[in-house]
Amino acid sequence: MAAVLLCFLLAVPVLLVTSSPIHDSDNGTVPLVLWHGMGDSCCNPLSMGYIKKMIEQEIPGVYVFSVMIGKNIVEDTENGFFSDVNEQVSMVCNQLALDPKLKGGYNAMGFSQGAQFLRAVAQRCASPPMKNLISVGGQHQGVYGLPRCPGESSKICDMIREALNKEAYLGWFQKHLVQAQYWHDPLNDDLYKKYSRFLADINQERAVNETYRKNLQQLEKFVMVKFLQDSVVDPVDTEWFGFLKTGQAKETETLQESVLYKEDRLGLAAMDKAGKLVFLATEGDHLQFKEEWFKANLLPYLH
Repeated sequence: MAAVLLCFLLAVPVLLVTSSPIHDSDNGTVPLVLWHGMGDSCCNPLSMGYIKKMIEQEIPGVYVFSVMIGKNIVEDTENGFFSDVNEQVSMVCNQLALDPKLKGGYNAMGFSQGAQFLRAVAQRCASPPMKNLISVGGQHQGVYGLPRCPGESSKICDMIREALNKEAYLGWFQKHLVQAQYWHDPLNDDLYKKYSRFLADINQERAVNETYRKNLQQLEKFVMVKFLQDSVVDPVDTEWFGFLKTGQAKETETLQESVLYKEDRLGLAAMDKAGKLVFLATEGDHLQFKEEWFKANLLPYLH
């Protein structure tokens, strides 16, 4: 089953367009932590490596730490599919705590699934403090769909989704298949809340962990980027913390319409009222953006 799922869970690499010249910047910088998405690695020169280099050019002197899970790029890529997410988060928390360059605090930028993993870091590990969290196409309410599946009525899509529905919350999948650990089935809400080891925990589905709530509210800004033509993330509303309404799989609701927000189980309503939540949208498919857009809209949160 894992091999079948891997075929449907291939990531789309970041596509950047070269553009404007480098501008001068102050040396009083805030360190930055990057966490890549599914199918990518910390140091791919066409994606995360390119972004790291571009940010270092745009903000001279900035320290950029790009998360690598494993001993090398191959292991890092594999661990984006087959690994325990809670263990990954714990590992990264330890790495950040031991890095003297981060002791004064840092900004964080997560791409695709790396975004919700960094949010877990913010909630679980208050030291060193995360200042701004930028989520680029993150799935904060999970997913209930398959990348590039040809339409919701496709028999193939239905077959694979049915298999995930039956097995996503089983022990092996919840322990070892990364995407199952943020699979959110609105038709089986009880199963999701009971057996989801990662997403249901960080979204306070079973109980309210006041430490999570307090730590997340320490962020200065929580920026969420949605891709308007996203064919990978389903539903795309999850990139703005929205999702499908419970009990069906067609109608969606915004973050502000959700129980999570109305009961303020995670502190997002308080953050919204304080102006800490930022919702950005850009044209393009998943993680496809122009460098000019990145510089104009995201770089200001890194200074």
